[in-house]
Amino acid sequence: MIRFDKYKRAEKKDYCFTFIIPTWNNLKYLELCVNSIRKNSAYEHQIIIAVNEGVDGTLQWVENQSLDYIYAKENIGICYALNACRSLIDTKFVFYANDDMYFLPNWDVPILERINQLTDNQNDTHKYFMISSTLVEPAGNNPCVVHKDFGADIESFREADLLKEKDNLCRSDWRGSTWPPNVMPLDCWDLVGGMSVEFHPGWYSDPDISRKLWHAGVRDFIGVGNSLVYHFGSKSTKRMHKNPGKKMFQLKWGVSPGAFTRHYLRRGDADFTEVEEDKLPKPNNIKQLIKRIFACFGNKKINY
Repeated sequence: MIRFDKYKRAEKKDYCFTFIIPTWNNLKYLELCVNSIRKNSAYEHQIIIAVNEGVDGTLQWVENQSLDYIYAKENIGICYALNACRSLIDTKFVFYANDDMYFLPNWDVPILERINQLTDNQNDTHKYFMISSTLVEPAGNNPCVVHKDFGADIESFREADLLKEKDNLCRSDWRGSTWPPNVMPLDCWDLVGGMSVEFHPGWYSDPDISRKLWHAGVRDFIGVGNSLVYHFGSKSTKRMHKNPGKKMFQLKWGVSPGAFTRHYLRRGDADFTEVEEDKLPKPNNIKQLIKRIFACFGNKKINY
């Protein structure tokens, strides 16, 4: 049985976004994350923490900070935790972030500008969207990410150097928003039912919610190149047991997560011309059907 309690502690204000941040005994990173939001945001935002266990002092710290939060004595994972935050949200926009992220100064200004560009358009096609900040990470090959090493952990974090180089880290906007940090209208979140709990504890729940949005007609999955967030990388997820998320996605949607993010979302592409949907890989075509069969019966690696 999934059990948790909810606590509404912060004074209700005219917030811009509502952050939902899951955390699992990761206090030093959570402190850095929350403090960066508070000191580096141009606007004031509601912050809701989903506390899993919290035995490292997280629960006491969150209470002392007068933050809204949900609390589970056991680790209920990302999907259940984020969905549990829903009734505490006070704004029209839900912003999902991880606790091992550091938000750079004025990260929220270009995000709000992009939202206003979409919603000022009278075309209802742009009513729903998913918009991401751009991550800066120490290493990797993700085409959506700026790769520059300012520390792989909190002990080696060079905050002053990061802030000095901020303007040199900006890039062009890109397609394929799917991973946090991202924001969407609360109506959009409700339309698709939030996170899919069958992906508990959370692996591949990110491309799944993007696929649900696509299925509902959303086509604006945008990364904002001058909204920057430093990411230490998987400081909680590395400790979690993995679900067979790739196989689950393949079986649920008939395409692999790689095919979806690469062809449907055009992950990392700076070309914003309209996707030719008739040329997209079709669910359960021969290639995808073979992958689906392997997902059902095989333990062999599927190339995504």
